[in-house]
Amino acid sequence: MPTVVVTGASAGVGRAVVRAFAERGADVALLARGRDGLEAAAEEVEAAGRQALVLPVDVADADAVEAAAATTEAELGPIDVWVNNAMVSVLSPVEDLTAEEVRRVTEVTYLGYVHGTLSALRRMRPRDRGTIVQVGSALAHRAIPLQAAYCGAKHAIEGFTESLRCELLHDHSRVRVTMVQLPALNTPQFAWVRSRLPGHPQPVPPIYQPEVAAEAVLWAAAHAPKELSVGRSTVLALAANRISAGLVDRYLARTGYDSQQLTEPVDADRRDNLWNASRGDPGAHGRFDDRALATSWQLTARMAVGDVAAALTGVLAGKRRAR
Repeated sequence: MPTVVVTGASAGVGRAVVRAFAERGADVALLARGRDGLEAAAEEVEAAGRQALVLPVDVADADAVEAAAATTEAELGPIDVWVNNAMVSVLSPVEDLTAEEVRRVTEVTYLGYVHGTLSALRRMRPRDRGTIVQVGSALAHRAIPLQAAYCGAKHAIEGFTESLRCELLHDHSRVRVTMVQLPALNTPQFAWVRSRLPGHPQPVPPIYQPEVAAEAVLWAAAHAPKELSVGRSTVLALAANRISAGLVDRYLARTGYDSQQLTEPVDADRRDNLWNASRGDPGAHGRFDDRALATSWQLTARMAVGDVAAALTGVLAGKRRAR
């Protein structure tokens, strides 16, 4: 059975990804800071009949990530898929950000991916197999106001991954790397993200359920496209940015503040998870179930086209071998 590592496994997209891999027969190593969420995720893996390995880790700590990778291979076997997903963010105008906040977002959301990728490569390159999935965002290509630190980190992941992909091709390596660009999702992060907005944070509509993201991650792990964009909003945003980034700047300047917050004020005693994990089991879903889409026709169509292309490639390869 395959062995999969998922960072940010305790909540949101990571939690949905963990559940989806286990339901499809994988043993899963769970990396995150929050033990309560990790233990609950492990119970879901075991309920699916698979093995779970709980590894409380802050991915900003490279040594801790490396130790988690070593423990995973000792307990579950060689790592087949590594999913980098852990993130933190700060919703704030740039002028109000502190250097410490930007550093922390960068260390988790960008360097956490670097640390995971390096640990995966140390094991996959000698075996010449394995897949690294970088969970990205439409914001890796098109930044929005109030999320400069997070957008910067996602842009950095894109650049890092492109460099790695070129190197793997140069070396004729069969290790694969793929990036999944996600839309706005109904996850718990909006209950705990650090925010200086007057209103309660929300994902920018349209909003999708985290299971849509999980479906995309599993498909990307199996097929390893260069990049997989998820949701019509992601596709349209990236297309509009390519056509006229200046017009998109002006549009976001008008709409980007209100679209990221509710009219409901923020609780005075609200805590965030920038430095410390939230307590309890957050689960995969946030508070926006009544507004979130459970499917994406764009993703369904994209996967269908990819499946047909892969089948045709297999047929043609078989014919060439038969000659």
